Amino acid sequence: MNPPAGRSCALALPLAVTLTAALGAAPGAHAFGQAPPAAVTSGTTYYVDAVSGNDGNSGTKATAAWRTLARVNTAAPAPGDTIAFRRGRTWTGSLLLTASGTAAAPITVTAYGDTSAALPVVGGPVTDCVRVDGSYWRIGALHAAGCQWAGFEIRGSHNVLTSVRAGGNVAGVSIADTAHHNTVRSSTLADNNKMSVNTPGGWDDSGAFGILLNGDDNLVTHNLITGSRAVSYDFGHDGAAVEVFNGDRNRVEYNVSRDNETFTELGREPGRTADGNTFAFNAVTSVHPASAFLVTRGAGTGVGPVNGTRALNNSVDLPGAQAQGWVCYAGCSPGILTLRNNVIRTGGKTGYEDGTGADEDNGVYFGTQTQFQLGPQSVHADPAYVSPTDLRLTAASPAIGRGVPVGYPTDLAGNPVSAMEPDAGAYQFAP
Repeated sequence: MNPPAGRSCALALPLAVTLTAALGAAPGAHAFGQAPPAAVTSGTTYYVDAVSGNDGNSGTKATAAWRTLARVNTAAPAPGDTIAFRRGRTWTGSLLLTASGTAAAPITVTAYGDTSAALPVVGGPVTDCVRVDGSYWRIGALHAAGCQWAGFEIRGSHNVLTSVRAGGNVAGVSIADTAHHNTVRSSTLADNNKMSVNTPGGWDDSGAFGILLNGDDNLVTHNLITGSRAVSYDFGHDGAAVEVFNGDRNRVEYNVSRDNETFTELGREPGRTADGNTFAFNAVTSVHPASAFLVTRGAGTGVGPVNGTRALNNSVDLPGAQAQGWVCYAGCSPGILTLRNNVIRTGGKTGYEDGTGADEDNGVYFGTQTQFQLGPQSVHADPAYVSPTDLRLTAASPAIGRGVPVGYPTDLAGNPVSAMEPDAGAYQFAP
């Protein structure tokens, strides 16, 4: 999904105090009011080994493992149970997780065996490699690859993906419109570079998503997302590290994005909303010539307006001559997009707005064009990053002390953020 040349949209909050209040309690503890992880109730562990297993086994010992996904899919794990896949093994087909755990006793998927071996792989060609219809799953140490739609398709709620991998899919992770309060953290989503729609004409091509958020109140944090880019008839290339469509109040924070076509793009279909999404403390780099950081929209397009988007303390370096920082088009206004404390360097446009413009301030911008009104505390100057791929600040950076508090206690590296004079960007200056 891409707009015309000069794309994007969102809701403005006044100044730092209002931003902090609007964001609520400082993130990093338990965003969206989710309770801390409870002690897991001990249950039964079922083992799965694609080489040495047998579906006639009990599955309750590593020496009596099941063999196939079909056997796992017909099981009925109870809250507190664990399904463990042997490392170094590969399964072709879909893993279907339909049962549900509880907040006190989630159901766990993990890996076992030689820790030096590769993660267990669930692969295509199938529509979804891993489909989670249930709720309260904890899924870790699994690799989903080569699927026709999603590596991980999340349809339930209160599920957590941790330390998973996904590649070679249309979407590394897809969180459906019925799904809410899910978390994707500490995972690697690399080269999800397939298109789901790619036809000449119609301006409707779509695909190549690291993460696709159709649901509400989800958290995407501390992930590495790379290579979300594919050839498109309509746009030349398309793809996004994190695409938001019809999803409200999602948080995308503390992620590293490398060589994606766009970091994030937001839209909605008629009668739906994609409001109140926050992007904070992300580090975004890309070598692609027409890459972009953030694209959002007003009411003058069929997939807008997208209200209340917030971009806070992001660091961006996009050296391409056609690159764009943020884009807010088709009726941009302070109600569409608020930006604070961002550091953006491009080989092209630093930003674009139309209409009454976004609510922007306390930023550092450097590029060949700036097509928006700089806020009173923003500046056009070289951010003095350590390097084009290391977006930490050097002592000469104009981003030091330029920010305002926005409610986040730590930066992308885990360093504390000053409560009085924070630095702009994803990293606080550390001599």
